[in-house]
Amino acid sequence: MRERSLRDLRVSAIGLGCMGMSAFYGSADREEAIATIRHALDLGVNFLDTAQMYGPLTNESLVGEAVRGHREDYVIATKFNYRMDDAVPGDISTVGPQDGSAEHVRSSVHGSLERLGTDHIDLYYQHRVDPNVPIEETVGALGELVAEGKVRGIGLSEASAQTIRRAHAVHPVTAVQSEYSLWSRDVEAEVLPVCRELGIGFVPYSPLGRGFLAGRFTSPDELDPNDWRRENPRFQDAHLEANLRLAAKVKEIAAEKGVTPAQLAIAWVLAQGEDLVPIPGTKRRTYLEQNAAAVDIALTAEDLARIDAELPEASGERYDEAGMRTVDR
Repeated sequence: MRERSLRDLRVSAIGLGCMGMSAFYGSADREEAIATIRHALDLGVNFLDTAQMYGPLTNESLVGEAVRGHREDYVIATKFNYRMDDAVPGDISTVGPQDGSAEHVRSSVHGSLERLGTDHIDLYYQHRVDPNVPIEETVGALGELVAEGKVRGIGLSEASAQTIRRAHAVHPVTAVQSEYSLWSRDVEAEVLPVCRELGIGFVPYSPLGRGFLAGRFTSPDELDPNDWRRENPRFQDAHLEANLRLAAKVKEIAAEKGVTPAQLAIAWVLAQGEDLVPIPGTKRRTYLEQNAAAVDIALTAEDLARIDAELPEASGERYDEAGMRTVDR
């Protein structure tokens, strides 16, 4: 496994998104999830992504259990945002409102440190920008955590280019995490350019289009009843029909290259720049191995030009109306 840099943080070129092991994507096998996180090291994948919101709270605990005894071999990223004062582990309905205040930044980190079983977090993101709290206050508090040694680097998720600039002026931002894939390319207009201008790393989440580009399902009816994707706009009616054509084209090009659709999708993200570290999520060791192998797939300039020319644009918003209000702000 090759390595890449997120500013001054060295990580594996492909990370492991752990969300689906505990939340949003239907049922999961805890023992298999822990085995997957541990097997990641065998493949050289040391960059783990979790969040307080995943579960809520349960995913951080799972990651903490999985890395016990080998904490220093991993680079762990987690996120804070919503109030967890009354949150019941595993019950998303008990999560409180957003809070980017300095007080909440300081109180949140202690819960994450305890659940992860560590004395420091390598990369601590604000999961979504709180529109009611100046970003300068939030990042100022994050910078204090860096000075105290509780956090090594700070990050933002789904922030706008303007917010990234304001944040970076207060304290250097290590990485920005936002959705980026063959069917979510919004960040190319402003967010990626400002990250590159300021020397900030970029972490694309959902590089497989929430599994859709991997061909792992063709209809929301194939997903578990409690899978969040069943309600995603891109998997509904006419949007689904259009996006199936996009996935079919990915499958066609992948077959010609002798790789899986998932590997092609990840290789495409990797080809967009050495400052990008995608974090495909999986619950299973088998898919982890396939995803990690994408690091060895070289896409030529002709391959990339063909993908740009032949892939149709994705149809539908990537979140519902409420979700879209939380991004790019």
